[in-house]
Amino acid sequence: MKNLLFFSLFLIGWIATAQKITVLNKDTNEPVSFATISFGNGLGTFADGDGIFTLSRKRYPDLDSITISSIGYKDLLIAMTDIAPTIYLNPSTAQLEAIVLQGRLEGKFKESEVDPVVHDNYFNCWLPTVESEIAVKFERKNNNPTLLKTLLIPVILEESQSSNKGKLRKFSTLFRVQLYDVNSDGSPTDKSFYPSQTFLITEKTDKVHKLNLEEFRIQIPQNGIFVSIQVLGTTYPDGKLIDAKKYREIRTRRGLEKISTTYRPLLPFSDEIEGNKTWVRRIFFNNKTWQPFDLSYNPNSNLVRSGHDNYGMGAILKVYEPSN
Repeated sequence: MKNLLFFSLFLIGWIATAQKITVLNKDTNEPVSFATISFGNGLGTFADGDGIFTLSRKRYPDLDSITISSIGYKDLLIAMTDIAPTIYLNPSTAQLEAIVLQGRLEGKFKESEVDPVVHDNYFNCWLPTVESEIAVKFERKNNNPTLLKTLLIPVILEESQSSNKGKLRKFSTLFRVQLYDVNSDGSPTDKSFYPSQTFLITEKTDKVHKLNLEEFRIQIPQNGIFVSIQVLGTTYPDGKLIDAKKYREIRTRRGLEKISTTYRPLLPFSDEIEGNKTWVRRIFFNNKTWQPFDLSYNPNSNLVRSGHDNYGMGAILKVYEPSN
């Protein structure tokens, strides 16, 4: 009875300090799915598919403002004192005008595969966190008109199977894929002008997850295109995001530090890919600046120091014959 009373009081206290907030398109009143919520102190979270997120004042008592952003919308900085149950984002006309309409590719084509690189060494893997985004560059095949048909996304489903006697632990993690053009310096552009896609990875997923993008008819520009992968968090069996804490608090000599939670699956990085095709960014830090994944990003990274500096994402391409 004492435990039940304690839990009831805790739940009442949590509800009193937690607020569910819905992010909507100001013009259409439609939900802004998976909007990014930045806390201004290097932390953040995401709205779910219905544009809803929970903000706990008890969990983050030091917040004075949050920034809400999503591709195709103007960023919104809002003070904690001004937060309402419903928040509206304005569509960004400038971004919509920047979309370049391309002619539909027709005629004969051949499929060509960029092989994914898969391995089982979890020490040579990226540990996905909600604060990080990884982008891999794909190029046209022989400089011919090329469509991005299918992504081949390699994963490691379990850090170690020895303690589980070969049985994988159950999990369900939601990822997002976004596409970016290439800047003149070779980096991904700041914003994506292509539709994003979400997908689930569970313990039942193949080691290479196939994500079909053919319906979007994504043409690879002459200077290439970046495809990014970003973890959004764990989900319920129906695929809806769980409102879980994205950071762990650890007491150190310097005080209480917040460490990003990592999510399964792990993403295998490779030392077999020539050149620098992988860029990364911390979406809640440094103004979302993209950086090449090399020693300039982190000279202490074990992945970079061992030469595992590219994520082995592959793709199936539709390569068309050049028009006369």
